[in-house]
Amino acid sequence: MFANPQLASIGMTEQSAIASGREVEIGRFNLRGNGKAVTLGEVDGMVKVLFDTATSQVIGAHMLGPNVSELIPVFSLAMAMGATREQLAATIFPHPTLSEAMHEAVLASETRAIHG
Repeated sequence: MFANPQLASIGMTEQSAIASGREVEIGRFNLRGNGKAVTLGEVDGMVKVLFDTATSQVIGAHMLGPNVSELIPVFSLAMAMGATREQLAATIFPHPTLSEAMHEAVLASETRAIHG
């Protein structure tokens, strides 16, 4: 959604995943910990990613913040390919970029966030 801040969402929400009987693991990352967001002066926002506990596959992602409409294709591709948390965690996200917040959210789902 092109608002200010932008909102981007794909896949299941936490509520819909639980209602469907799935067990989920969730990673969240606040943009206050993202260097690029800090330099832009736009730290109000977050990234949330949901993984199916049984398969470790990403089943949903939700983002609020600057330019997140440009970031959602990464999660879209990951979902289409059936990517797992481990595969996303091994992906290189350049520094300093807003996309690092996506990586941090993935790592946070395993309590491994670097800046969170």
